[in-house]
Amino acid sequence: MLTRDFLLKADCKTAFGTIEESLLWTCEQRASSLAAALACRPDHSPVWIFGYGSLMWNPVFESDEVASGTLRGWHRAFCLRLTAGRGTHNQPGRMLALKEGGQTSGLAFRLPEEKLHEELELLWKREMITGCYLPTWCELALEDGRNVTALVFIMDPRHPLYEADSCASTIAPLIARASGPLGTNAQYLFSLEQELVKRGMHDKCLTDLVQQVRELQSSHPYV
Repeated sequence: MLTRDFLLKADCKTAFGTIEESLLWTCEQRASSLAAALACRPDHSPVWIFGYGSLMWNPVFESDEVASGTLRGWHRAFCLRLTAGRGTHNQPGRMLALKEGGQTSGLAFRLPEEKLHEELELLWKREMITGCYLPTWCELALEDGRNVTALVFIMDPRHPLYEADSCASTIAPLIARASGPLGTNAQYLFSLEQELVKRGMHDKCLTDLVQQVRELQSSHPYV
């Protein structure tokens, strides 16, 4: 599992597997992206991060508060071609992102102001290795009735690793057999399913995908 210590020490060029040189962001590019996001911070309000994938069960960063919330206008989609981490260039998998339409239930994390830059730098190192996401300030409806503004990592459809076809029948075989230095692509999917069940959240498209991947692995054990 990805740990805080691993991420702090990780060399982005080698720690996650082989990443195409032209796609790999430099430390300066990540810093510039983070600065641009903070420059748009609304009214210097507390910084919340919306987790809809692995951030839900393995956030790594520190937070002062965690709350269930709903993001409207975006839905989960395995639309990011995965060539490192839990996939390889020769056997790519699919990573989760957000595409326009629908809504997504997840977790909102309020970051400690006194450690804000330290925690965000770690988050950018984890999520923006290739700059595939658009860090966007979005309104979240928290379960307790509050509305907060949070940073959300949304798929950049202009990115070279973006895949428009995220239908379960297309991506299930990819997820079923892909693996890399951080483990299998299927385990990521199953961990997400377990976390949603644990939180009492439901995502019908995800349920269908999990079923197809399990059936594929049962009939054709890839890993």
